[in-house]
Amino acid sequence: MSQPVLFTPFRVRNLELANRIVIAPMCQYSAENGCMTDWHMIHLGQLALSGAALLTIEATAVVPEGRITFADVGLYDDATEVAMARTLEAIRRWSDMPIAVQLAHAGRKASTEVPWRGGAQFPPDHLHGWQTEAPSRIAFSSNHVPPTALDREGLKRVRDGFATAAVRAARIGIDAVQLHGAHGYLLHQFLSPLSNQRSDEYGGSLENRMRFPLEVFDAVRVALPSDRTVTMRVSATDWVEGGLDVDQVITFVQMLEARGCDAIHVSSGGLHPAQQIPVGPSYQVPLARAIKSAVNMPVVAVGLITEPTQAEAIVATGDADLIAIARAALYDPRWPWRAAAALGGQVKAASQYLRCQPSQFKSLFVT
Repeated sequence: MSQPVLFTPFRVRNLELANRIVIAPMCQYSAENGCMTDWHMIHLGQLALSGAALLTIEATAVVPEGRITFADVGLYDDATEVAMARTLEAIRRWSDMPIAVQLAHAGRKASTEVPWRGGAQFPPDHLHGWQTEAPSRIAFSSNHVPPTALDREGLKRVRDGFATAAVRAARIGIDAVQLHGAHGYLLHQFLSPLSNQRSDEYGGSLENRMRFPLEVFDAVRVALPSDRTVTMRVSATDWVEGGLDVDQVITFVQMLEARGCDAIHVSSGGLHPAQQIPVGPSYQVPLARAIKSAVNMPVVAVGLITEPTQAEAIVATGDADLIAIARAALYDPRWPWRAAAALGGQVKAASQYLRCQPSQFKSLFVT
């Protein structure tokens, strides 16, 4: 059996990846005052033993009001930095898998209850709520409190928050930083004409709507050591008429590439309740393919990629350079093992697990 492309190494800037499988960021809503807890050590620890090439920490708020919920992880003060450093130290004692963090600000979609309790937005005067902020004073939905439109001071505060969080990430040894420009959160809100109706230089034309996300990228790129990898996750379409579409996103991504972005992670949607998403296996891969045809930097595809042959087809045909799994990894934390067994690839396993190698897959584990 020929070597599957999914299990060939890949390089992103100075980041050496053992294969083409990325664990995407997945919010756990289990932090305390922005600080990681033992849950994160358990959750991330098992994924760090999965055989994937890169583990991405969940959306991590760069300022307290940037959290989606009161239970989100942050990286905005010494306490949150120490908590994340503790988690990383425990994981890296047993795994050498590269670890990235997704830096984020939820914008108008912040101040909500955790999903398993309904996810409704809390008003600013609630114990677990606060006043949200966004490009424009446009609420996400009719049952949300309108956000405060960010003024120049607010824009600087958020931009500086991203840069400072990146410095903290580098200080504790994070290998890569991903900026969250997708799923209807703040940077996406600036990009979309549905949520950004400003009349200053940050609103109106695509050039203006791109301005703040590009400023944030530039600030993070400058704040990090030159050898550190910086990527961005984007929503390639809002799936709403009159919203952000893939052609506009291609223009944005090309601007990112020119500024030194190392890879682009292609998702979609999340900005507007009226979205009509044609959900199905690999439903976002055509978006990744369109973006890959327009840039030279690596492209990551994500979205209902659940089967090994499906993942192999995506990278083998060149639709994307890497694939990301999220829910599939929650359901099966050894998904890369199963994929390697199915495709004839190899994965690295912890020494403590080597004796579990099935007899029919005698070369499954790299020794």
